[in-house]
Amino acid sequence: MQEPFYEYMKVGIIHFMAFPSTMKGEGPIVETISNIAEDDFFTAIEITCIKDPDVRAKARDILVSSGLAVGFGAQPAVLSTPLNPNSLDEDERKKAVEVLKQCIDEACYMGAGRMAFLSGKDPGEEKREAAIDALIKTTRELCDYAETKCMEIALETFDRTIDKKALMGPSDMAAQYACAVNRRNFGLMVDLSHLPLLGETPEQCACAVKDHVVHLHVGNCVMKVGDPAYGDAHPRFGIEGGENGVPELAAYLKAFMDIGFLNGYHQPFMSFEVKPLKDESSEIVIANAKRALKQAWAMI
Repeated sequence: MQEPFYEYMKVGIIHFMAFPSTMKGEGPIVETISNIAEDDFFTAIEITCIKDPDVRAKARDILVSSGLAVGFGAQPAVLSTPLNPNSLDEDERKKAVEVLKQCIDEACYMGAGRMAFLSGKDPGEEKREAAIDALIKTTRELCDYAETKCMEIALETFDRTIDKKALMGPSDMAAQYACAVNRRNFGLMVDLSHLPLLGETPEQCACAVKDHVVHLHVGNCVMKVGDPAYGDAHPRFGIEGGENGVPELAAYLKAFMDIGFLNGYHQPFMSFEVKPLKDESSEIVIANAKRALKQAWAMI
């Protein structure tokens, strides 16, 4: 491509994944958000819950000054509690809704335009249809609450059988679910690193979600059992034994250009979800991701 990729996307980074010591809402949050804000390669950032109100206020001030577009990920809240937005136990489902509404409140305070979450565990074939109905109910409640704050909601699809074992899930089923939710402020978030875990190609995914996708993540995964990066660990691009490198990133971006999602008329989020392994540097893993995008764009 001759045109700059900034014409097609907001180039973001998932802060709490690139700096995993901040994932629980603690650690060097202000310092690491500052590092991203000072890097003009990025035009967007995705953050998560921050426990300390004073730290939260300082982080918000940095984001306001930076001009970065802000997204908010509630995935850590779902995974760490754990919450089940598709629980067949109504009390458990309501608990998930209340926590996620609190995340919407924090996202609004931090200046985010969209909050993302994920489904709970897949209960198996027998109970899957009922769980999808419960997830639809939860999602509608979250969308209706978010609309009062002029915010959008996205559900990120994950693998069903290998690591997260989430209800959503395969792209074709996710599209049916999104259609059933039927809220104007709702859409799907899909991640390159999850496609090998789902057994899907970028083309298959893009075609399935084309009417509902609102947000892209890109990263890598490892399918070899016993590898330190096995599963949904989001290692750097090109890691030995990994599924995604520069060619796969290029194919993913092209697939979403082909369906008209990346079209040069608006700039949706396209965020790196990369995480340093033990003894790896966050800064070097981030630099690896930036190089990968530059090389992939040149291949399209």
